[in-house]
Amino acid sequence: MKPILPVIAGPTASGKTACAVALCGLIGGEVVSADSMQIYAGMDVLSAMPTREEMGGIPHHLIGCVDPSEKYTADAYRVAAKACISDIISRGRTPVLCGGTGLYIDAVTRPMSFSKRSDEAMHAELLALAEQEGGRQKLHNMLREVDPESARRLHVNDVRRVSRAIEIFRLTGMTQTEHNRLDRQREGDYRELIFGLNWPREALCARIDARVDGMLEAGLMEEVRRLMADERRHPTAIQAIGYKEIAEALRGESSMEKAVYLTKKATRSLAKRQMTWFKRDERVIWLDAQGRSAEALALQMKEIMDERFK
Repeated sequence: MKPILPVIAGPTASGKTACAVALCGLIGGEVVSADSMQIYAGMDVLSAMPTREEMGGIPHHLIGCVDPSEKYTADAYRVAAKACISDIISRGRTPVLCGGTGLYIDAVTRPMSFSKRSDEAMHAELLALAEQEGGRQKLHNMLREVDPESARRLHVNDVRRVSRAIEIFRLTGMTQTEHNRLDRQREGDYRELIFGLNWPREALCARIDARVDGMLEAGLMEEVRRLMADERRHPTAIQAIGYKEIAEALRGESSMEKAVYLTKKATRSLAKRQMTWFKRDERVIWLDAQGRSAEALALQMKEIMDERFK
């Protein structure tokens, strides 16, 4: 019988980590992160990596384990996450997958036929195009021509995924949309139960603003300044929201007040894209989070798990 894999998903600042920690306490679990930025080392503040206190004594895996100079793919994540999940299960514990990167969650819970195919030169060429004036829109237009559905799903500023979708079409002659449709028809390796944390828009925006303010207090400017001085950093790593905005202010190209405003705005846009991604997933069980503690939400998750897998 396939292993049970509870998953906690949802937009940034929705309280996923706190719920995962509480659920782990109830079921003897360990957290496996599904966050494409928290995977990088030295980006604790930018990625809102959980602190030791926030981890609550629960082991957390796949955070801060990849150097920012490296390119990290969904396929590399899938291999690492599945190995981690197997290890946790072998020790009689329960893995709890937690994060807001829908592609990472899909990489673990759905087969992904295209992910092993990649072309470094093509990928670099597409990323270089995006850096030119008007390049992001040109890149997005290229995607729209070959895969209109993916173009509607992906924001023009989501350069990494837009370029990857173009790369998939060029390498396979098949759109990412079609690959995804075929992948959904295949069975995965786990009996996953995906919980999504739902917030009213205004409440979530307030949480996002408070998080960005907290990041500034935690040393966001100092972290960005250090990353700016590191010539080894990979373009993928510095796509973290807040890096570009704060870096421009530190170079004197804009005010810090504007940088903070733009960081909050970009984070709200990210949350909207995350919700769009997860809302399309028919597997997600949505739980209203406003006014409820992480412990109460975790207890409800456990009750649903017990009922589903009794």
